[in-house]
Amino acid sequence: MTSSRTSAATGGYFAGRSLRDLAADLRRRRITATDLARHSLDAVARLDPLVNAFTTTSADQALAAARQADRELADGLDRGPLHGIPVAVKDVIMVAGRPVTMGSRHFADHVPSTDADCVRRLKEAGAILVGQTTTHEFAYGPTGDRSATGPCRNPRDPARMSGGSSGGSAAAVAAGMVPLAIGTDTGGSVRIPAALCGVSGFKPAYGVISTDGVFPLSETLDHVGLLAASADDCRIAYRALVPCRGPSAEGTSRVGWLDPRAFFPADTRVLHSARSALEGPLDELRLPQRVAEDLREAFVAVQSGEAAAVHAERLAERPGLFDPEVLERLRTAATVPAWRYVRGLRARPRLADAVAALFEDHDVLALPTVPITAPPVDRREVDLDGGLVRVRDALLALTSPWNVLGLPALTVPAGTVDGLPTGLQLICRTGEEDRLFETAARAVPRPDHEDPLIGESLVH
Repeated sequence: MTSSRTSAATGGYFAGRSLRDLAADLRRRRITATDLARHSLDAVARLDPLVNAFTTTSADQALAAARQADRELADGLDRGPLHGIPVAVKDVIMVAGRPVTMGSRHFADHVPSTDADCVRRLKEAGAILVGQTTTHEFAYGPTGDRSATGPCRNPRDPARMSGGSSGGSAAAVAAGMVPLAIGTDTGGSVRIPAALCGVSGFKPAYGVISTDGVFPLSETLDHVGLLAASADDCRIAYRALVPCRGPSAEGTSRVGWLDPRAFFPADTRVLHSARSALEGPLDELRLPQRVAEDLREAFVAVQSGEAAAVHAERLAERPGLFDPEVLERLRTAATVPAWRYVRGLRARPRLADAVAALFEDHDVLALPTVPITAPPVDRREVDLDGGLVRVRDALLALTSPWNVLGLPALTVPAGTVDGLPTGLQLICRTGEEDRLFETAARAVPRPDHEDPLIGESLVH
């Protein structure tokens, strides 16, 4: 075990405490919302220097909101399961009166005057906003280590990346600094860091949680999502923010195992870790190679065209304020021709039909969330199956298809490989989200010693 692994930053107050237990303790007056806010702020002060999950905290506002929550609960006003619960919000989501920088020097002094819709919903639910969490600059990267405020590090091993772009939200939950965080997901930006940091992350169907007040990356791919320690916590938070949209799952969902190698090579131990988290036999499914390739092309074309449009003026007028790597990505995106963008948009209905065929006999599709474990901070290539692959390509490969299709997607901890977390990803049809949570409840994370595959790490 490395020295950095030994100094893992996972000892915050909320580690091992579920939303159900916290809510019960608040209502039985075993603890107050003010106590919880203080525990959160203390954990941030102690652990955040190791991981850099937060860009700012707002102690005065958080404590004032917590005292108000305590008064309301004492008076019999109960806003639901998030009432009095500390929450962190990604630094691309507007919070009135607080700094929101998009992780960029372009917005170093930006303070919005109005709340994003999802923040308004959190406040109405009685949640206590503790602070803003680190994002990859402009949410344009899956590694989480390119921000004006520095890289976000993995609480399980601070020498390794958190994943991104919602790395701060995942790290804040994994470290136990908050029990719940909000992120955004354009190609996997909730699920990737959740998997790498060993927590759960849920991307609802497209448009279910409004992106109003969220700084855009790619408007037809952007989703607002939730990160928490468990799938059950994600479900509780989701239902607190979004009324039930469909019938509850009845009976055991039919799960099909979708071979991830149609999309990208996978570390065999990571693949086994995800597969073995679901007990019992699974139907073997494989997406036609051409469909997988077309999904990847549609994602690249659409995200590139829309990201370049968002940043055209900044690219022309103030390129020096970008992180160099993000600047290079945006300049590359700007070279994608309009015909590729249009074809990407037009391909989406056809691709949705192709994937819908997999759901004819199955309720849930299962596959790894990412095909590797967390690489070291700043690493841009890893050895996989005896060849070098780009870290960015590997991290996005298994998550981005579900943004193209706008389908609900959930990642839950699957186990560990060399002590580093792995994730199991579950996909369902829109309106059948309870299928994901029912299936996740049956998943059993497998630690390293239960993995029968033996071999040297494929990520160096």
